[in-house]
Amino acid sequence: MKMKLNGVWIPLITPFHNDRIDYQSLQKLIDLYIGKGVSGLIPLATTGESPAIEDDEYEAVIEKTLEYSRGRVPVFVGLGGNYTKKVIKQLQRVEKYKVDGILSVTPYYNRPDQNGIYQHFLQMSEATALPIIIYNIPYRTGRNIENSTIYKLAVLHNIVGLKDSCGDLKQTTELLLHRPADFSILTGEDALFFTTLALGGDGGILASAHLATESFLDVYQLIQANNHHAAFEKWRNLADLIPLLFMEPNPAPIKYCLQQQGLIQSLETRLPLTEVSEELKVKLNQIATKISF
Repeated sequence: MKMKLNGVWIPLITPFHNDRIDYQSLQKLIDLYIGKGVSGLIPLATTGESPAIEDDEYEAVIEKTLEYSRGRVPVFVGLGGNYTKKVIKQLQRVEKYKVDGILSVTPYYNRPDQNGIYQHFLQMSEATALPIIIYNIPYRTGRNIENSTIYKLAVLHNIVGLKDSCGDLKQTTELLLHRPADFSILTGEDALFFTTLALGGDGGILASAHLATESFLDVYQLIQANNHHAAFEKWRNLADLIPLLFMEPNPAPIKYCLQQQGLIQSLETRLPLTEVSEELKVKLNQIATKISF
């Protein structure tokens, strides 16, 4: 049996202060989200600004996340790229740490066909015993992983799940209605969390769940209890928040909200990302008075 992934997972931001990683704030966030009951943590994914992390910082974040989490929840690490051989070398470095698995995005920019995507993940699978979540987000990578390819990948022993951000509700619905055996489907489209759960999905890897975490957890737990009406009422309260958090590039809006709560020292991002605009700050402040972050 493959590792079963479900619930609400947090793709952790990387807090910065004076252009250095703020490990004190990182520890505070890890303790907060584990205390609230999230199912797992994923550092160094897109929300963690992984393209703007130096090599030495990358390994230090892994080490510190494992130290702070103390085995209380699974830790999967964001690890991807568009040169398969280089990704496997990085994977071998990550294996030095006792991580629970990796989240790996579709190769981007060079736009491989479906066979190239399959061969990329096949070679990764053969190179490690670590569980792998494949991450399909074509509006970032330029390539969609078609369901037929997902079915082929799901057969591999350590391809355990999918972070689904395909952006196509028809494709998502077809996958959920005809899902592979022993394969976890977690949405990465925060706005489709309720829909995915109602169609039998296993949960979500949700940047938005940095905020109003209890409400996201309540939606998940109510669906599991087959109380869809109560879950939808909880979901209605989140529906206005999610679009604001993606109105400007992620994770700048989330960092602003976390900094306003005193959970991180600074709302810094690294170029080419910039801090949230003054106009969006006003909107986020307004919704914060309606929703308990």
